[in-house]
Amino acid sequence: MKRLAVLGSTGSIGVSTLEIIAAHPERFEVVSLTAGNNLERLAKQILQFRPRLVAVLLPEDADRLRQQVGETSTTILAGIEGLIACATHEAVDMVVSAIVGAAGLMPTMAAIEAGKDIALANKETLVTAGPLVMEAVARNDVQLFPVDSEHSAIFQSLVGHRRSDVRRLILTASGGPFRDRALAELKQVTPSDALAHPNWSMGRKISIDSATMMNKGLEVIEACWLFDLPAERVAVHIHPQSIIHSMVEYVDGAVIAQLGIPDMKTPIAYALSYPERLVLDLPALDLCSLATLTFQAPDLQRFPCLGLAYQAFAAGGTAPAVLNAANEVAVEAFLAGRIGFLEIAATIRTTLEACRPAPLNHIDDVLRADRWGRHYARRLIDGTH
Repeated sequence: MKRLAVLGSTGSIGVSTLEIIAAHPERFEVVSLTAGNNLERLAKQILQFRPRLVAVLLPEDADRLRQQVGETSTTILAGIEGLIACATHEAVDMVVSAIVGAAGLMPTMAAIEAGKDIALANKETLVTAGPLVMEAVARNDVQLFPVDSEHSAIFQSLVGHRRSDVRRLILTASGGPFRDRALAELKQVTPSDALAHPNWSMGRKISIDSATMMNKGLEVIEACWLFDLPAERVAVHIHPQSIIHSMVEYVDGAVIAQLGIPDMKTPIAYALSYPERLVLDLPALDLCSLATLTFQAPDLQRFPCLGLAYQAFAAGGTAPAVLNAANEVAVEAFLAGRIGFLEIAATIRTTLEACRPAPLNHIDDVLRADRWGRHYARRLIDGTH
């Protein structure tokens, strides 16, 4: 029996994780859950899984949640302290880190320091604090399992092979809803256009990141830390069918890929059960019906965010944290109708150009950089710079 904390239980990854747990009650127990403001869904999860501990962000939401669930043995907390308590509960064996954005960093780091294994779906943890996270993983003898489909594919394609034989990693990307749009047309796209992902069902923020390809840029940075490779050995290929989830190219020219239907339950389950594989009620992959699998190089003029991520990683230090902060602010502003789609990348670029990267010696360095990036990006959007 593996005892789990699910951070971000009401998001797409969290919901899929709990569906897997419900299908395998003999394998998993839910110890704690955390969520943002989807109290109705969280209340249902509490009643179904009976966790010992739950945390939400706001005290008033915690009060409302207590009223919704009524008499229960679940303790309900609020704030970052509550999130950390859920992540570090003494009964927890593994933490599923699925909070969206930089908000996932502190509870995930706390879990690592507490010696918990991590199933990592929160890529921003490694983007913003990669060297600190990987040092803590090694020091605490923690296992870190990637949940993003691309990094899970690489992880699976590395099993049984020597890391020293790897030539490069190839991350695949669907290209999002605008992969074939002319650059001039992107000025007019709306949030609803950008949220209409052709292959994957994802949350709002990640869907916009996919449309700008910032999601893939963040995944490049994450891959560099996860697999200890420089960015020049991590390539990106547009693969519209989303069947090959990523590949590893070896020094002898062999390329090993992981294929599957575009469903996040497969990488989630692999992280939860490694090295075993769980039986999942998913459709089989029918390659004959697909007929063709195609690939193309990403267009950095249409998708400048991908290039900005490579630039931030090359700058090092606090630059990736600033990149991520500016992106989160710009995406929020786009979804609110305050800026256009192309202004997302423009805001990130200007913020990154104004950044003076500092070394990452402590988690406080990451938090300061995050605050600075958000403040600068907001002032750009507000027109006060």
